[in-house]
Amino acid sequence: TWESLPSGRQLWRLRVSGPDVLSLNLGFSRFWLPAGSRLLIYPAAGEGRILAYDETDNAPHGQLWTPVLLTDEVVVELEIDPALRWQLELELTSVGRGYRFFGEDLEAKAGACNIDVICSQGDDWRDEIASVAVYSLGGGTICTGWMTNNTAQDGRPYFMTAYHCNVRANWAPSVVVYWNFESPECGMQGGGSYEDTQSGSVLRAEWATSDLTLLELDEVPDPAFGVKYAGWDRSDAVPTSAVAIHHPSTDEKSISFEDDPLTVTSYKSNVSPGDGTHLRIGDWDEGTTEPGSSGSPLFNQDRYVVGQLHGGAAACGNNEPDWYGWFHVSWEGGGTDGSRLSNWLDPSGTGELTVETIDPFGASFGVSPAAGFESAGIVGGPFDPDQTVYT
Repeated sequence: TWESLPSGRQLWRLRVSGPDVLSLNLGFSRFWLPAGSRLLIYPAAGEGRILAYDETDNAPHGQLWTPVLLTDEVVVELEIDPALRWQLELELTSVGRGYRFFGEDLEAKAGACNIDVICSQGDDWRDEIASVAVYSLGGGTICTGWMTNNTAQDGRPYFMTAYHCNVRANWAPSVVVYWNFESPECGMQGGGSYEDTQSGSVLRAEWATSDLTLLELDEVPDPAFGVKYAGWDRSDAVPTSAVAIHHPSTDEKSISFEDDPLTVTSYKSNVSPGDGTHLRIGDWDEGTTEPGSSGSPLFNQDRYVVGQLHGGAAACGNNEPDWYGWFHVSWEGGGTDGSRLSNWLDPSGTGELTVETIDPFGASFGVSPAAGFESAGIVGGPFDPDQTVYT
């Protein structure tokens, strides 16, 4: 429906219904709002989260994909200056109907051996935990990924995941990242919040051999989300132990531990070194991984990312291995800008082997001496002391 408002602006509304679903999300394959326009998407019942967009959400790829709303009916509401309607591009081409993910029965959750990151086992890994998120592609949750730092340490929003998660260039705009989807209590394995989200990305690099995908998100995460950018180690040093932070079955974030040295192999091979493209976890000593954990980061004993989950047979109740695409191999990848990490994560060619995990919004400014500058003298001077040095 269209209607004219007393202000002279126009209001358009569309109601989208999916009876008996747990959630709805929308995908606009054409999205461009003129200056001063506003798009709202909210539950038709009037209660719950309201998604708001304006011209600052326009992206070069011209798409918009929303996070889920926990309702079976939404209203899409556009307010616009009628003189600018010719500039508007808005085409709804996808309606995601949630049958699981948020709001599912606990019986459908990931295996009970998974360890919620809120548990004490995660205490030494809080910064790394804050770099990891679950994401959806084309409206359905699929894999795990993480924010990665670069040698410029400029907060550029690079997000890594796995090639087999199928985030190709044409689908990258549909990526919706869910930050801080975690259990509020240890052992709960449920109750996570879906509120901290962002939408849209572009593909920067991909290489199937080491299962590499590097995305750049359309914008930096909201500082309120507390997202960290994980550090990495691109050397050929084989980890002596490892930690995985992931979303098993795309459920609430978990942490897993391997206390033994890893081996270098081919994918799904137990023979070392094989083609040397993967790091093999013999078996998890605490926790496990599951479908949905794919693309999640593997941290070595020094808290650096050394790979992303490609696959394996690990699950609760077994001692089967997992394989991670090796960061060391992905660094040069296929030898081109679109198939390697080096030119994106080391833009000025420093040659650094490692970078640290950072909080892009946690910088502080310190001045010393803290006591300040005190000087004395007659009116007009001279003064003693007449200068000091601050750092």
